[in-house]
Amino acid sequence: MTVTLVLVIAMAVLFACGVYLLLERSLTRMLLGFLLLGNALNLLLLVMSGAAGDPPIGKSSEGITDPLPQAFALTAIVITFAVSAFLLALIHRSWTLSRADEVEVDEADVAIRSARGESTDEDDTEVDTDTDTGGTPDDGHERHHEAPTDEREGSR
Repeated sequence: MTVTLVLVIAMAVLFACGVYLLLERSLTRMLLGFLLLGNALNLLLLVMSGAAGDPPIGKSSEGITDPLPQAFALTAIVITFAVSAFLLALIHRSWTLSRADEVEVDEADVAIRSARGESTDEDDTEVDTDTDTGGTPDDGHERHHEAPTDEREGSR
């Protein structure tokens, strides 16, 4: 096996694991999946840049490696770091507010999917409803709904 084939196999495994983790409902697993995809992209850029060449300091331009893939790799590293920091901030905010790492099922999406006649997964139909609260999901948090007030009534 050549070095390039090993890198291609490693890249494919990283892409597969990254996509699998991105499809999970846990925000931490989504972050890990994004990091794996970023590393797989860097390997893709490394493999596609070709064989190593001579340094750009020399008498002739023959055999010099193109620096553009290296610039793309550095850009991809910076973008991956920035988006990872943003995702980490979202995970921290979600944990601070709800003490949960899972993305909840959106009832409107489930209703649209069932209206179209598409099959729903068992994960999507696990929404618990409580008859006392009028069919809203019971997630352990009290919900306070206030009636909209008309500002013009107070001025009359």
